[in-house]
This record gives sequence, C-alpha cells and structure tokens, in this order.
Amino acid sequence: SPQDGESAFSDLPSTYVPFRNGVFLSIAAALAEKERCDAIFIGVVQEDSSGYPDCGAEFIGAFERALDLGTSRDFHPRIKTPLVHLSKAQIVSLALEIGVPLELTWSCYEREDAACGLCDSCLLRLKGFAGAGAKDKIPYALEA
Repeated sequence: SPQDGESAFSDLPSTYVPFRNGVFLSIAAALAEKERCDAIFIGVVQEDSSGYPDCGAEFIGAFERALDLGTSRDFHPRIKTPLVHLSKAQIVSLALEIGVPLELTWSCYEREDAACGLCDSCLLRLKGFAGAGAKDKIPYALEA
C-alpha cells in the first residue's frame, strides 16, 4: 500500500487505465470458451510494458495460468501476442504494408476531436510514425 500522501499510481503514465488489458482478456476469454477457440490474440507491445503493467510477458503468463484455473477443465486457450517484440515504428510499417486504415485508429486519451499530440499515447504514436517514415493522417490539435 502507498505511504501517506503517495498515490499507488504515481509511477504510471497519465494514460494508464487500471487493468485495461485484463478486462479485454476476460471478455475475450469468456467468448473464446463459449466458442471453443484455442487462442486469444491481443496487441500488447513490450515497449509499453515499463509504463503499463498489463502489457508485459509476466502479466500475459499469469493471465494464461488464471484461465487454466478459472475455466472448464477441457479449455486451455493460449494468449497470442504477435506484436509484443515489435517497436511502434515496426508496427506502423507492418500496418501500412498490409493496408490497415490507421487513420481510423485513435490513441489520444485527452481529446476526441483532434489528438492532443502531447499525452504519452500521442507521443508514442507520433514516434512510431516518425520511425516508420510515415505521416500520421489523424488530426492533431497542434496543427490547427
């Protein structure tokens, strides 16, 4: 527990959403068990894991163990993380190569009309596009 006056979230980015990937995986696991799927895919990135505790390999492994304990005996899905060892630049390059409409994706936690360009998520996104040598086509407030 935190010391007096210290927040439990003080070492986390301002964009941290508590247990976000755990919630996503829980919903996906319920659907996967119902549909008898043997794999669940999630787009976590190791590059993010220092700031987001539910993006790292340790969390994913622990969640797989929880699924083994908390689901029917004959259901043992594996959690697949195909992007985990890619950089944001590599992910942007791959997405552009396979035709993902990145202009329909959103990363900003501060605004909905135009990305702020300043929050941790925007900075990671912009760094990824710059590293891929590509222009991000979503609107940014700083351009206005």
